[in-house]
Amino acid sequence: MEGKWDHDTSSQSDESYQFERPRLEPMYESFLCALTKKIMHNPVTLETGQTFERLAIENWFNECKENGRRLVCPVTQKELKSTDVNPSIALRNTIEEWTARNEAAQLDLARRSLNLSSSESDVVQALKYIQYLCQKSRHNRFAVRNEALVPIIIEMMKSTSRRVQCKTLETLRIAVEEDPDLKIVMAEGDTVRTIVKFLSHEQSKEREEAVSLLYELSKSEALSEKIGSVNGAILILVGMSTSKSENVLTVEKTEKTLENLERCENNVRQMAENGRLQPLLTQLLEGSPETKLSMASYLGELAINNDVKVLVAKTAGPSLISLMRSGDIHSREAALRALNQISCEASAKVLIEAGILPPLVRDLFTVGTNLLPMRLKEVSATILANIVTSGIDFDVIRVGPENRTLVSEDIIHNLLQLISNTGPAIESKLLQVLVGLTNSPSTVLSVVSAIKSSGAIISLVQFIEAPQRDLRMASVKLLQNLAPHMYQELADALRGTVGQLSSLIKVVTENIGITEEQAAAAGLLAELPERDLGLTRQMLDENAFQLIISRVYRIRQGETRGIRFVTPYLEGLVRILARITFILADEPGAIQFCRDYNVTALFIDLLQLNGLDNVQIVSAIALENLSSQSRNLTRLPEMPTPGFCASIFPCFSKQPVITGLCRLHRGECSLKETFCLIEGNAVEQLAALLDHTNDKVVEAALAALCTLLDDGVDIEQGVLILLETEGVRPILNVLLENRTDNLRRRAVWAIERLLRTDEIAYEVSGDPNVSTALVDAFQHADYRTRQIAEKALKHVDKIPNFSGIFPNI
Repeated sequence: MEGKWDHDTSSQSDESYQFERPRLEPMYESFLCALTKKIMHNPVTLETGQTFERLAIENWFNECKENGRRLVCPVTQKELKSTDVNPSIALRNTIEEWTARNEAAQLDLARRSLNLSSSESDVVQALKYIQYLCQKSRHNRFAVRNEALVPIIIEMMKSTSRRVQCKTLETLRIAVEEDPDLKIVMAEGDTVRTIVKFLSHEQSKEREEAVSLLYELSKSEALSEKIGSVNGAILILVGMSTSKSENVLTVEKTEKTLENLERCENNVRQMAENGRLQPLLTQLLEGSPETKLSMASYLGELAINNDVKVLVAKTAGPSLISLMRSGDIHSREAALRALNQISCEASAKVLIEAGILPPLVRDLFTVGTNLLPMRLKEVSATILANIVTSGIDFDVIRVGPENRTLVSEDIIHNLLQLISNTGPAIESKLLQVLVGLTNSPSTVLSVVSAIKSSGAIISLVQFIEAPQRDLRMASVKLLQNLAPHMYQELADALRGTVGQLSSLIKVVTENIGITEEQAAAAGLLAELPERDLGLTRQMLDENAFQLIISRVYRIRQGETRGIRFVTPYLEGLVRILARITFILADEPGAIQFCRDYNVTALFIDLLQLNGLDNVQIVSAIALENLSSQSRNLTRLPEMPTPGFCASIFPCFSKQPVITGLCRLHRGECSLKETFCLIEGNAVEQLAALLDHTNDKVVEAALAALCTLLDDGVDIEQGVLILLETEGVRPILNVLLENRTDNLRRRAVWAIERLLRTDEIAYEVSGDPNVSTALVDAFQHADYRTRQIAEKALKHVDKIPNFSGIFPNI
């Protein structure tokens, strides 16, 4: 036995290692069982005097009986009278004493091999021996602890050998199993942190062993807290528990480790932070009142995504709402803050079904003994603002007695009153509630009605000047939603108060990247009545249009940041700029502005923005307005005064020839000065839009083209211009498609004027489709359109000229 381990390690490794051992008394042959050839632990003697391991001889007896053989001694083959055996106490004591001395010596040798300077095989063999001892008996575990071997083993985790690291983790796990005292030793220093580091070894044996060791350590509550305190430990474990690539057994062990760690409240918080919310929710639902309060408070601080918010709302929503109804202010605060974190558009329906609205509205409006502090009313307002973004039909959801809903007049009045009597933070949230309610077609009219009856529009407009951006933006978004229904009231309020219009223009034109607030402010200004002369003049006086057109040019040149809101912002800017074209006939300053900034060219350029239908519609309308003024702005040529002879004898006079005049307007025209559409490729672009899929784009483009055929211009030349630019066929197609009544009305009017030209009348007379469309308009359109259709049909000889079906008007 010299120089060899006294235990069989062949099942663990094919390596063998020999120590230089101290002298021991020899192992006597009597120590070995004659059947197993191994050292006996419980020797017994037969009547023949032979000694065997108890378990081995009992198995021998059983085999003899099962096989029907004679019961004989395995060594002497003498027949036995009975199976009685006598324990060999003296021999057992001798073997135990010898084993203890042998194991102590080998343990000492193992200790000396456990250092970082030893070879890999020395350390691994020593660790295997310690594992063997610990698994052999509880007494040996005490020996390992008493010899202070655990700190030495821990040091082996620093080895550069992965085999040593792995064997060290395995040995520590075996050593601390069922031994609270050794686990306390493990809690000292940075041992747990070092173990956790092995978790970062992706899909390795060390990672698996580290998880197994942590599982064993996590059975101790003190060590559970220690493990949780290691930065990143719970994050890694949570990730491993949901991994699809980990070993199944490792995932199971990780899950059990996390379950053990849930005993510590701080660990539960960390798990929630890292996406494992169930332990927190379980404690919130099943814990003691103190635990419920603690978990609700932490949930109120937790940032979670919308999908998880829905899950939490389904699981814990009713419990939190119940906590919110309680009289204890601390419980109400914790519940409100938690509900604030989980309330969103996605979870709104779940929370509403759980009954959140009645207590929420009650908390906002209640005064007296049960009054919520203003800081918590702000939280309540925030929850309500989060919920109303869902677009649910709040006009059918009861929030109070007598079937009151969120859009009942008295509820809206209470909200408006609360807005007037609180600070900026809660004002902002309450305005957001109204924004949410006015976003929905089913509730906006009820809110509008309540605001009108309360006369609150002037108060709401004043928030445009608020220095707080959130408050200002909420106000602007609300007013933008109200504008389509209260445009005149808003215009009067802005025109009648000092500063609000200027503040709104300042927001729109602020020289920063495009923000949501700017887009909303532009949309609000765009919704105001475009024919309100006083408002437009005020904007002109405040240089608003100069600032607006500058922003449009910058966007077209790609100089402005903020792509997210660029479309609604640009649409708003173009609509605001188009206002100035509605007052050209009444405001010389508007004409001068359009000349100075070549506004006509800009609107022609904007026609090319495919995909931005609203911009194209507004641009075409603006061009219609500008073109309608061309005949008034064209400078007619001054004819020279005829001489004396010419005045007496006209036959001697010669009519002067003036060149360079506009074909359409018979005067001096230009795109910039008189807004004439013949220049700038405008007619071609407008004609191209007649093929657009959006009816409103087609209608606006056709209306602009109709200014070329209007009274006061040379209609014949207008027709020729449309022929030259291939604009006639698209107009005919608009009639043939018959998409809307407005388009048919416009098309019939234009075609009647086109048919005054014989060439076109001849062509159309041969097109049965156009004739049929005109007949249909003649029979089924409105009275005025039928009159015009009759004229058109006369041009193509479909109706005799003497058939005065309609009286002349």
